[in-house]
Amino acid sequence: MIYLKLFYTFFTIGLFTFGGGYAMLPLIQQKVVENGWMGIEELTNFVAVSESTPGPFAINISTYVGAETAGVLGSLCATLGVVLPSFLIILIVAKVYARFKSSRIVSGAMYGLRAAVVGLMASALWGMLPTVFFHGTDIAWGAIFRPEFICTAVIFSGAVVAALKKVSPILIIACSAAAGILCGYVFL
Repeated sequence: MIYLKLFYTFFTIGLFTFGGGYAMLPLIQQKVVENGWMGIEELTNFVAVSESTPGPFAINISTYVGAETAGVLGSLCATLGVVLPSFLIILIVAKVYARFKSSRIVSGAMYGLRAAVVGLMASALWGMLPTVFFHGTDIAWGAIFRPEFICTAVIFSGAVVAALKKVSPILIIACSAAAGILCGYVFL
């Protein structure tokens, strides 16, 4: 039954991932593609939409995948699956953290988890790099002269510079979307 599979898949992703939605991205990518719910290019588009819409990234992406796979009930199952583990874990941690926060073991575990989260986010970025910058093709030197690569690189560079200059994320997203629409209209 697809609803149970969506719930179970996103429940395990939510249960075994620390660090939020971006740390979940490699697991989501693996499971969604492995189950044949959507391809990497379609998932990349959903990641962009999930990032651009209000709310937590993990909830947005699970809702989109569930809806695309099995409609409204699928989106409810996937969303509940990804949220429930965090909710239960936070309830438990809140009860015991005050007692153990000065423990060297707990502080060491938290320090190690931060490094793992950055590694997982880098892994997700690397996995989506061909789809984002090379429009779904393999990485090849000839592709850097194609208009879609140049547009993507310019938009990406502009977004990075704007983020470093502390420009509002809302403005960055809006300008990036407008630039993407313009490039798509002119070049694609």
